[in-house]
Amino acid sequence: MPILASIGTALPPYEFKQEETRDFARKIFSNAFKDLERLLKVFQSAEIEKRYFCKPLSWFEQQHSWEEKNALYIENALCLGAQAITNCLRKVKMLPSDIDIFIFVTSTGIATPSMDAYLYNLLGMKPSIIRMPLWGLGCAGGVSGISRARELATAYPESKILVCCVELAGFSFILNDYSKANLIATSLFADGAGAALIIGDKIKDLSYTEDNEKRMPQILDSQSYLWSDSLDIMGWNVQNEGLMVVFSRDIPSLVTQSAKSQVESFIQGHQLTLKDISRYITHPGGMKVLKAYETALNLKPNDLAIARDVLKNHGNMSSATVFYILEKELNKRHNPDEYGIILALGPGFSCEQVLLQW
Repeated sequence: MPILASIGTALPPYEFKQEETRDFARKIFSNAFKDLERLLKVFQSAEIEKRYFCKPLSWFEQQHSWEEKNALYIENALCLGAQAITNCLRKVKMLPSDIDIFIFVTSTGIATPSMDAYLYNLLGMKPSIIRMPLWGLGCAGGVSGISRARELATAYPESKILVCCVELAGFSFILNDYSKANLIATSLFADGAGAALIIGDKIKDLSYTEDNEKRMPQILDSQSYLWSDSLDIMGWNVQNEGLMVVFSRDIPSLVTQSAKSQVESFIQGHQLTLKDISRYITHPGGMKVLKAYETALNLKPNDLAIARDVLKNHGNMSSATVFYILEKELNKRHNPDEYGIILALGPGFSCEQVLLQW
């Protein structure tokens, strides 16, 4: 079975306290809502303390074209992506030139050549590397990238596969978008990057710089689910000023109604029940989504402690967020044969799942 061998992450330089972003929103949306103070309570209920961005708060108080935002996306995605990859590969004493297949995931900027080509040149990867850029999968993109890596590692068990997610959601902020969706996004989204190394089971010479006794999990399986007629639940509306956020308030309800049946149908193929799953790596789309997972899957609050901590200290970094949770999870001790599941929701509207075993 393919192995999830290493995770690395990277953060941009500007830290925003949640109180700062609330005051920023109060100023920007002051004439947009009569009940603004009531709506601003979302900044507290999000249970986020700080987030990180590529630009200082003053930058967001000015108008910027999509051309400028996207140029900044390419510049910063290159820097953060390279840092996350370096942090990932350093843990296994590996170089970028060792990678055989490169999957790059994003939904917050565009580039042609795609960002994997930029990173190939910067990091000195091998000329024969196979590239697979994935765009538009939103928060589910990181889990989808791991799923595609699992499939490729199964087909090519001698391969080393790198998945890199870079999401710079800050550049999607549109100053003159006075919608509730934009207000909520201002309380929630952030910038970040993550990278994961997935190896085929014929790779035997991996060495770790850190605790070698920690067992890295096998990736047993993956599954996608797509709801019909759900295109308006999550995504972007493309505007002259950039990417205008779209998401529905119905997302937590969908989780409550269907998460249990989806997970059960997935793990039943491995003769497992929910009682067999001891580790939950759930993408924290927001606190309401985490609470919906707890209700649907009958979880204890501590079961999602890492996801809550990542949301608290980083906000929602779209597809990259799950890599921060995985990095913390992999630093823990696990009993042999423990099972874990990775879950994320994304535009489409879709759910991605990955089954792990230590």
